Parts: sequence; structure tokens; C-alpha cells
Amino acid sequence: MAKLPGRKRGRALSRLAVAAVAAALVGTSASAAVADAPAPVPAPVKKLDIDSLAQTPPKAGASARVKAQEAPAFGLFGVERSSGFLYHYAPNGTGGLDERLFAGADWDLIKAAALVDQNDDGMGDGSWAWDYAGNLYFSDAQTEDEARTIGSGWNIYNKVLSPGNLGGGTAYDILARDGSGVLWLYLGYDNGKVDPRVKIGAGWGGYTQISGKGDLTGDGKADIVARDGSGVLWLYKGTGNYKAPFAPRVKIGAGWNEYNTLVTTGDVDIDGRADLIARGSDGKLWLYKGTGNASAPFAPRKQLGFGYNIYSWMF
Repeated sequence: MAKLPGRKRGRALSRLAVAAVAAALVGTSASAAVADAPAPVPAPVKKLDIDSLAQTPPKAGASARVKAQEAPAFGLFGVERSSGFLYHYAPNGTGGLDERLFAGADWDLIKAAALVDQNDDGMGDGSWAWDYAGNLYFSDAQTEDEARTIGSGWNIYNKVLSPGNLGGGTAYDILARDGSGVLWLYLGYDNGKVDPRVKIGAGWGGYTQISGKGDLTGDGKADIVARDGSGVLWLYKGTGNYKAPFAPRVKIGAGWNEYNTLVTTGDVDIDGRADLIARGSDGKLWLYKGTGNASAPFAPRKQLGFGYNIYSWMF
């Protein structure tokens, strides 16, 4: 069991992995609820029943709809700044987010996390997480085992994410940017282990946000977006070749500096395409619906809610 001093890590990460499976199931609901304002800590919130979720069958029609998706539907997770509590917002099936669910405590010790769909069935089945001590953990929702340590020394990176399968294999891979702006690729496996890193290229230190989760261009390959210091958003189209995983960047548009967070959680509106979520400095949350068109990957934004600045980070 992976631990940090005085705090249990394995249990929290196992809860996240199981919650990832729940995200795909709950996300097919036809509920009309919209997550307008995250409730403060004292307000009642529904708590995830981890034991029962593992045995909960999909709702009617959910299995067929999930399997037809090209992008997984993970839902949005946020770590509350004041408490370190992890909360989950599932897609509500109508283009928005459902009410939040409590998903775990002690997440102030985690620096970054990424949900994965290792068997490509549209549902989350595990997660990677990185703590401030530089440890990499993997939690498998299929086995519900406690999180296990995959490696150490990851605190050399200031940005780590898992956009999907970048190397043409069967499992999700990891991107990591070091302090000098070099981007590295780690080919991943179903059990959470990774191959030695492969250098992608330098010059990535100029980006203030890098995000991705699934296919944005309609070709079945995972892509990423990156925002530079001037607020321009760029698309890096995936190639499926781990030695050169991205095509030359394409400009999406300017003015993206109004957001302090860009996060991709897969398919939010359950139309089979990956979407982008952006949080403004005022705490408003916006959805950029994916189009599947490489020349214009996002539709005009739609507000999902407000009050999301209570979260220190989201994924």
C-alpha cells in the first residue's frame, strides 16, 4: 500500500478509480439538474457508496450508449481548497453537470491526477496520481485494490497529464513537462506501469495550460491543446506514433487568458466527442463542446455553472 507520512493514500486513490466507473454510468442519466453553484462544506452533499457502486449495474440503455462513444465520460473532479476534499460532478446527460458527490478526503496531498480508460470501452477503469513527494501511483477500479506505487522522482515535472493513447498501443500514456520546458512521453500499460520516457521536444515551457482527454479532431487519435503566455490556444493533433506523437500545432484562437484553468474530462454532453471545460477567474465554469473538426474543434461556449473557484485544482 502506498502511503505518505501520517495520511493514507491508497484508500483515497482507490475511491477515485471506482468513482471513475460511476462517472460513466451516472453520466447517461437524463436528469435535468445543473451544477450551478458548488455547495459549501456545511451543506449536505451526497456521499459515494464505494462498496455498492462497484456492483451497480448500468441504467437502462447506458451500456450501448457508453460503448458507442469515441470519448470516455469521466465527469469533473475538483479538490476543495479549504478542506482537501475531493468532489465529483457526473455529466447529467443533457449537456451539463449533475450535483456534486463526495469522493474522498486528503486530496490536498495530491499534486495531479488523471483518469484512464485502459480497455477502450468508454468507461473509467483506473487512475494515476502524483503526490508532492514525487511518487506516481496507479489505482485499478477493476480489482478495487489499494493504490500501488509505480515510481518515484516525478517532482522534476511541473506538468503531468494523461490525454489518452498517444503511442498506438491499447492503454493510456503519460505526458510530463520538466522545469526546462522539455516534454516527455511515457508509454503506459493496462496495469499502470510505464516504459522509460521518450523525449518529444523542447520549448513547451511557454505554455501556461496543457490539457487533453481523447480525440478532438474526429480521427480516433488523442489530441491535446496548449495555451501560450499571450492567451492563444493551440491544437496539437495526435499522430499515433510515440516517437512523434503530435503534428505541428494549429492555432485555435486568442483571448483564452481569461481562464485560470483548462481541463478536459472526455465527453461531457454524451455525444461521443471530447469537450473542453474552462474556469474563469470569477469562478464561472464554461463548456466548449467538441465538434470533431480539426479546423474548428470547439463550438461557442456554454456556461455550466459558477462558484468553482472553491477548488484548488480540477481534473
